[in-house]
Amino acid sequence: MARIPPPVAAVRTAVRRGLADLPEDALVLVACSGGADSLALASAARFARRRAGLVTVDHGLQEGSDRRARSVAAWARDAGFDPVRIETVSVAGLTGGPEAAARTARYTALTTAAAELGAAAVLLGHTRDDQAETVLLALARGAGPRGLAGMPVRRGVLRRPLLDVARADTRKACAALGLAPWEDPHNTDPAYARSRVRATVLPALVDALGPAVLGNLARTASLAAADTAALDELAGAALEQSRSEAGLSVAVLTGLLPAVRGRVLHSWARELGAPGGALAYRHVVALDALVTGWHGQGSVHLPGGIEVARRSGDLVRVVPAHIK
Repeated sequence: MARIPPPVAAVRTAVRRGLADLPEDALVLVACSGGADSLALASAARFARRRAGLVTVDHGLQEGSDRRARSVAAWARDAGFDPVRIETVSVAGLTGGPEAAARTARYTALTTAAAELGAAAVLLGHTRDDQAETVLLALARGAGPRGLAGMPVRRGVLRRPLLDVARADTRKACAALGLAPWEDPHNTDPAYARSRVRATVLPALVDALGPAVLGNLARTASLAAADTAALDELAGAALEQSRSEAGLSVAVLTGLLPAVRGRVLHSWARELGAPGGALAYRHVVALDALVTGWHGQGSVHLPGGIEVARRSGDLVRVVPAHIK
C-alpha cells in the first residue's frame, strides 16, 4: 500500500479533527476559490466525509472571475462533490475597504447557502500562516486581546480546520495529489496590507527569528481567544449586575476590573445602537472616564448619534430635547 505523503496526511487529519463532533451523514460544504489552501481542504473533505458539497464565490472583482468559478465548480462535480454551487455576490454598498466588503459578501453567501442546503458546517481554508498574518495586522493597528485572538476556529456554521496547518503543506498536498491551484493576483498585490505582510514582514521575521515564529504567532491567537472568551463571560454577568432603572450604576462599574468594565461599556454602547464598525477604543475610554475620572464633564458622543452622560450616580442615555 502506497504511503500517504505527509502534507496530504496533515490536511486530512486536520479536517477529521475539525469535524469529529458531526454525525457521519451530516452534509459539509467546502468554500473553495481554487487556490492551494481551499483546494487541498476540499480534497481532504471529500476523502474524509460521506457527504461533501462545495461552494465557490464569484465576487466579480477580477476579469474572468465567472469563468474561474465555473472551472472550480466543474472540477468539484467531477471529483464527486454534491451539491456544487456558484454564488455570485456584489460588494456594492458594503462598508469597509475592498477586502472587508468582499469578506462580508462572501460569508453572507456561504451562511445563506448552508441554511438553504441544510449543511452542518462550511469549511474555510485559512492556514496557520493566515492566522500569523492576522495577528501581525492586529498588532499594527493597536488591537486589544480580541484582535490578537485572530480568526476563530468556529463561528456559527463556519469552521477553519487548517489553522494548525502550514501554507507550505497545502501547496505540497496539492502537488502530491496532482491538483493545479489558481494563484490569486490579489495575494501578491502590494496595494493590500495583508499582501505586504505576506511578502515582506513574515519572511523577515522568519529570517530573524526562525520558522517557529509562525506557529508562535498562531499560538498567541489561540491563547488570546481563550482569555477573551473568559473575560467576555465575566463581562456578560457584570453587565447584568450593573444595570439600573436609568442605565448603568456607576457604583457597580467602579468596582469592576478595568478589563471587565471596558467590555461592559462596549457591550452597553452596542445595546444602545452604536454600530460595531464605528465604535472605537477612544469611545470606550471616554465612557470609562465618566466612571473613573468624573469631574463634571459633559456628555460622551458615540457613533450613531448616541449621547451618554453621568446623572445621579448612573450612566444614562441622553434623549435630545427635540425628540422628547
